[in-house]
Amino acid sequence: MKKLALSFFTITCWISVFAQNGNLPIIDMHLHAPEVVWSDTMLCTPEPCTGPRNQINEISELLPLTVDEMRKNNVVLGIVTDGNLDEIYRWKDYAQGLFLTGIAIWDPLLPDISFLKDEYSEGRLNIVGEIAAQYNGFAPNDPKLDRFYKLAVEFDIPVLIHCAALAGQSALFNITDGNPLLLEPVLKKYPTLRIYIENASYPFAQEIIALMNRYSNVYVDVSTITWLIPRSAFHYYLERLVIAGYGKRIMFGSDQMLWPETITMGIEAIESASFLSEEEKRDILYNNAARFLKLSDDIIIEHHQRVSSQ
Repeated sequence: MKKLALSFFTITCWISVFAQNGNLPIIDMHLHAPEVVWSDTMLCTPEPCTGPRNQINEISELLPLTVDEMRKNNVVLGIVTDGNLDEIYRWKDYAQGLFLTGIAIWDPLLPDISFLKDEYSEGRLNIVGEIAAQYNGFAPNDPKLDRFYKLAVEFDIPVLIHCAALAGQSALFNITDGNPLLLEPVLKKYPTLRIYIENASYPFAQEIIALMNRYSNVYVDVSTITWLIPRSAFHYYLERLVIAGYGKRIMFGSDQMLWPETITMGIEAIESASFLSEEEKRDILYNNAARFLKLSDDIIIEHHQRVSSQ
């Protein structure tokens, strides 16, 4: 007990010193590494959508511009996911220590589970997901997804899942499948599952509040809604979650796809929320993710040292 208390005291003192510098680290829980450039209208159908977003012209521009945007904003760690493992691993190798990795799951029958076990056991993959099967008409409690939840429990790694009403242009997407209460059977079956829901399950505020009230292992990231919907709508939604008492389980995520500047836009959306205290902002931008990811004290201190020296 004394050792734990000393560790907590030491890390608190370190962070207090770094905070005086004004530079504090941020964790981005949701980034993408697509292989190709696709239409800028994908997320803006139907209207209204807010922006603007300056889409890149060549896919080769995306990685260096994203890393530049992260470093400009003191983002010391990002969860990067998408469908091609070679591209994801290229991101990981490009900036050592900056990314943890996952693979997007669009079809519950892919990829092969034994292959994934090898990737997780070797530490090449660090999260399950994004599980984006909702885009193909699968609800989060569909039995076909069960094997991925089992995998996450086996390796004690987080699950990122799309469970919201933001749909893009997918014809198979069902809004009703975005109701986060559909996750309850999964959480009952796997009580140790660590899961975070992207877009904070927007616009299912009552439902996500109910789910978080019952299951303490459910977190959310506020990806996409920080820049896609009007700022006032985002602040209204975020404030409801904070007032309900879940400020310690909200995490920052940009959902950067082809627009690196959405990282800055997302951070500004949180920093400009007048109803948040400085402590609440720090929780959303770093502390909650560090706890959810089970980062060690050494890594947390290293993150603060890195930005403090800039």
